[in-house]
Amino acid sequence: MKLLIVEDELKTAEYLHKGLSEQGCAVDVANNGIDGQHLALEYDYDVIVLDAMLPGLDGFALLRALRGVKQTPVIMLTARDRIEDRVRGLHEGADDYLVKPFSFLELLARLQALQRRGRSQEPSQLKLANLRIDLLARKVWRGTTRIDLTAKEFSLLGVLARRQGEILSKTAIAELVWDMNFDSNTNIVEVAIKRLRTKIDTPYTPKLLHTIRGMGYVMELRDEDSPT
Repeated sequence: MKLLIVEDELKTAEYLHKGLSEQGCAVDVANNGIDGQHLALEYDYDVIVLDAMLPGLDGFALLRALRGVKQTPVIMLTARDRIEDRVRGLHEGADDYLVKPFSFLELLARLQALQRRGRSQEPSQLKLANLRIDLLARKVWRGTTRIDLTAKEFSLLGVLARRQGEILSKTAIAELVWDMNFDSNTNIVEVAIKRLRTKIDTPYTPKLLHTIRGMGYVMELRDEDSPT
């Protein structure tokens, strides 16, 4: 899940970034409304967590600008608990509303619910040859063999499997699985691909995860590997 957190309280922003990253999410953070608006309009996110009171541009104005061009699910996270503020947020186009202080587990559950709602047309399972991915249960099989993946490995596999046949560069993978400020000059993408390949591809046939030299990586069933 790729998330944008627009929150001016640095401790809260850091707490959310750390906790959600540990859950396998790719998280971008903006500490003011102007930067938040730029990111929200420039990039695609599964869900946006938006504080109402922000410097530069408040959350309600940001939400109005966003709703003019995108329908990205938004949960407003704020210290305001007055009914009229909640109603205003929902009228401006927010999908959910959570008042500080909040339970991280409740926030996570709401984010997952909004992601499912935003992807209501997306299948709950992906298949390629004898590889099967349950996106909701976050489980993976090759044939009848269950494969255990870390949160980041599952996110990486999900990105590749959703874009079967599409060559993804290291930079694209970095933005989708980690965050937009990721330094793609490091070898973390290669290391992650190698670990994923060791688990889901190397011991099995047909081979599905391929390296395209000088371009990136692609998940596909090659003609030479197709069953006859």
